[in-house]
Amino acid sequence: MMGGAGLTQATRVAILNANYIAKRLEGAYNILFTGKNGRIAHECIYVTRPFAEVGVSVDDSAKRLIDNGFQAPTMSWPIAGTLMVEPTESETKAELDRFCDAMLAIREEIRQIEAGEVDAENNPLKRAPHTVEDLVGDWDRPYSREEGCYPAGAFR
Repeated sequence: MMGGAGLTQATRVAILNANYIAKRLEGAYNILFTGKNGRIAHECIYVTRPFAEVGVSVDDSAKRLIDNGFQAPTMSWPIAGTLMVEPTESETKAELDRFCDAMLAIREEIRQIEAGEVDAENNPLKRAPHTVEDLVGDWDRPYSREEGCYPAGAFR
């Protein structure tokens, strides 16, 4: 229904969106399948395997994204220990930024575990996702309910 020109433009924007995410996450995460100019195609695949050394799995990152209001991306495909993000042409820059901010905040939570600044098991990342029961029930965690249930950038 878009016609050839519309489909071509949608493809260009989807590729631009994926490269925008890759550039924003550069340095925080290793991005796979970059070309000689550092560009990627329509998907951004980032590696979480190095974080396993401190007990953080690909599942932990995906579940923490849920706290931020995002559907977890494809996990461990095409390579184990990775998350594959495929932004479409319909994503706004504000939504791409919100996603990148969430990913950078998750990376900071991983850094806190790496540095021993938080308990390796009882922290917002490892206890994600935080449910409605967590929000309204008793709270016995070493981090605030706000930090767990409403990470920076999450909708209230």
